[in-house]
Amino acid sequence: METLANFANPTTWVIVAIVVLLLFGGQKIPEMMRGLGQGMKEFKKGMNEEDDELRRDREARAHDEEYEREVRARVEAEMRREREAGGRGPLKQ
Repeated sequence: METLANFANPTTWVIVAIVVLLLFGGQKIPEMMRGLGQGMKEFKKGMNEEDDELRRDREARAHDEEYEREVRARVEAEMRREREAGGRGPLKQ
């Protein structure tokens, strides 16, 4: 944990920036940052798409559950009418 605490120090960030500049050169850094920005943009886009997909799935499940309740209520009502009429239910023969 002590290593991570050292990165909070501004001097450490300056040293890291100088090392990166020396390793990659001034021209490569903008390209790397552009690639990093594009990667972050794609990541956020993917997260938003995932959120939209989850929302659509929730809505579809709610619709399916509502449809199932309606069908169940209709079947129960039909079975009640059959019993009250003295007839046999749809499953009894």
